Amino acid sequence: MTTANADDFSLDHELEATDDWDDASSEDAPDDTPDSSWADDPDPEEPTAGAMELAERHQLRRVAGLRTELEDITEVEYRQLRLERVVLVGVWTDGTVQDAENSMAELALLAETAGSEVLEAIYQRRQAPDPATYVGRGKVEGIAEIVHATGADTVICDGELAPSQLRNLEDRVKVKVVDRTALILDIFAQHARSAEGQAQVELAQLSYMKQRLRGWGGNLSRQAGGRVGADGGGIGGRGPGETKIETDRRRINDKIAKLRRELKAMKGTRDTKRQDRQRHQIPSVAIAGYTNAGKSSLLNRLTGAGVLVEDSLFATLDPTTRRTTTSDGRVYTMSDTVGFVRHLPHQLVEAFRSTLEEVADSDLILHVVDGSHPDPEGQIGAVREVLAEIGADKVPEVVVINKADAADPLVLARLRQREPHSVVVSAKTGEGIADVLALVEDELPRPDVEFRALLPYERGDLLNRIHQQGEIASLEHTGDGTLVSGRANEDLAGDLAAYATDAADAPSR
Repeated sequence: MTTANADDFSLDHELEATDDWDDASSEDAPDDTPDSSWADDPDPEEPTAGAMELAERHQLRRVAGLRTELEDITEVEYRQLRLERVVLVGVWTDGTVQDAENSMAELALLAETAGSEVLEAIYQRRQAPDPATYVGRGKVEGIAEIVHATGADTVICDGELAPSQLRNLEDRVKVKVVDRTALILDIFAQHARSAEGQAQVELAQLSYMKQRLRGWGGNLSRQAGGRVGADGGGIGGRGPGETKIETDRRRINDKIAKLRRELKAMKGTRDTKRQDRQRHQIPSVAIAGYTNAGKSSLLNRLTGAGVLVEDSLFATLDPTTRRTTTSDGRVYTMSDTVGFVRHLPHQLVEAFRSTLEEVADSDLILHVVDGSHPDPEGQIGAVREVLAEIGADKVPEVVVINKADAADPLVLARLRQREPHSVVVSAKTGEGIADVLALVEDELPRPDVEFRALLPYERGDLLNRIHQQGEIASLEHTGDGTLVSGRANEDLAGDLAAYATDAADAPSR
């Protein structure tokens, strides 16, 4: 998997933590070295939960069928050279068993998208993650056994871990430990193509990394300076100096400041384009939804945009905007946006805020849902949580239930009942696309001002603007010009005022 591009400074990619374990894992804790039945040994520090069965709390569960295998021998040979072999670890704190397994299945897809081979997926039922080791400390040894037996070189945890948790797990399992946030950041780094997208991802990675630096051996002894004398640090290097971790943190802060300046300039360009559309009062429609729900496919069907379509998570990160028209000639824009996911890292939301503002400033949101997914309701909830975070929860929304060709009809009926303002489509086959377009036309904002005007034939430019920006109720070509009535926005109505007429004097013009 890739790492953050931090330019010319070298970072210690280990995680910042103290040498000593925190209070939850002090030396006076009992030795929990497992025997052959490690999965059934209790964790002494684990809080009791009356409603939680004892057997559930002291058991790691394996998720069957998540190991990834390939049939093409040439691809297998290639992947053996480049892929990390990973074990997935999760903590199930609430919800049903199906919810926990759905979350682990999604983590497996994320790991595959990042370029990993999933060997095992296990999770533990707990009231809350262990503050020292994420899973129960008595279970860490069992995970270490699985890692050793499978030959894994990475453990991926289904949650955002504190630096101390990452350090403690790495010390115990003896392989690299990655959390869900770092995994998603890695995928974004691989898929960002535009200069703005790459800068946004790098900013998010550096913000995440800054909190997870640590010194060499925990003593922070590597310094730029040293004792003045024959063995001094050379010109510019004498004196108390600067520790390696301080140097890294300073360089990260400098790089973050530079990226924010660059993104601010890029945001100005985006704002100029948005203001131009608003000045011409062109309505905008934003396509939002869970990653891999079919947003790009839907945009291609609706506008012929030709956006990359791939059956993988976060295949497209850079937004695409296309201008299109309604059946009666009104112009509006339709934009594809970055996909959402459960527990989308806060660093990404902040870094992509300028991009996500396209959604908040739109006139209508097409919320695309994967109807064939095992938990479409969970996807809807995750997307609406992010929409609320960026201030887009007040924008009118149409739920588009996609992949009708692969979905269970009972699930589609359940979703239609749960979301009355919805439409069922298949971007693959074209089913329901006409219904989406009709619904978009009905939901787009209507012009406010009624007008009736007799336009000279030399003012065809005004008639063209009426077609694009207004609504035409009637149109008649007379000997004196074009008699047209309908609705227009305030700017257009002001330009038409010089040619205004009414039904009584229309023939005299």
